[in-house]
Amino acid sequence: MATIESLLNTADLPDSPTPRLDAELLLAAALGKPRSYLRTWPEREPDAEQLARFQASLLRRRSGEPVAYILGHQGFWSLDLEVASHTLIPRPDTELLVESALELLPATPLAVLDLGTGSGAIALALASERPAWRVTGVDRVAEAVALAERNRQRLKLDNAEFLHSHWFSALAGRRYGLILSNPPYIRADDHHLDQGDLRFEPSSALVSGADGLDDIRVIIQAALAHLQPGGWLLLEHGFDQAEAVRALLKAAGFAEVDSRRDLAGHQRISLGRFHHE
Repeated sequence: MATIESLLNTADLPDSPTPRLDAELLLAAALGKPRSYLRTWPEREPDAEQLARFQASLLRRRSGEPVAYILGHQGFWSLDLEVASHTLIPRPDTELLVESALELLPATPLAVLDLGTGSGAIALALASERPAWRVTGVDRVAEAVALAERNRQRLKLDNAEFLHSHWFSALAGRRYGLILSNPPYIRADDHHLDQGDLRFEPSSALVSGADGLDDIRVIIQAALAHLQPGGWLLLEHGFDQAEAVRALLKAAGFAEVDSRRDLAGHQRISLGRFHHE
């Protein structure tokens, strides 16, 4: 008999860092139930269709495909977001961008820009917390813009919008009090690109030149024409890139340059404020 408990105990995911969690998420999805159902009814037996769905999901996970792509959604901040293989999977580290923005700026009306929005995670988290803010998210991948818009509509966040734009290309004349980005920042030769979930995520959203800073350089320079006086630029980057990013911000004329640490103690984001001469 294939009970819920026996299926979880025999789910073989040797290469996953979280095999039990993965199996629970995949089985709960196959059953159409919350994870709590698995603990409440461990002796229940899934029907043939549910069992087939679970086994198909296990096969995909064994091949290394991320659970978020198999399920089609991922939690970020207080939101549940649809995700797909043409966008990055939203990660807890990126919530530091949201936290820092909310700390820096008041809840009064503000024009905000999220560059490389992907699933819309950062933009929608800010829009959900700050109803007076008008948040624009842009992405150069049309499918990502459509995905972010679906998330926006499902969450009913009317103070957000999503546009097709490669960085600032479609934003001529627009200025913002806050610009944020989780841009590509991995070096082209980084061995992590051949490991784990990164193998399945779009390389265009991950890799940025020989030192990983090509896109960050572009954003810092181009942001000068799109920030309001006193506006802030916040950038996520690699755990070992904070010093280099701060130097780029200072060289471009940003003031109040600083970095913030994530839960692991790494300097994960850097920021600066734009002042007109």
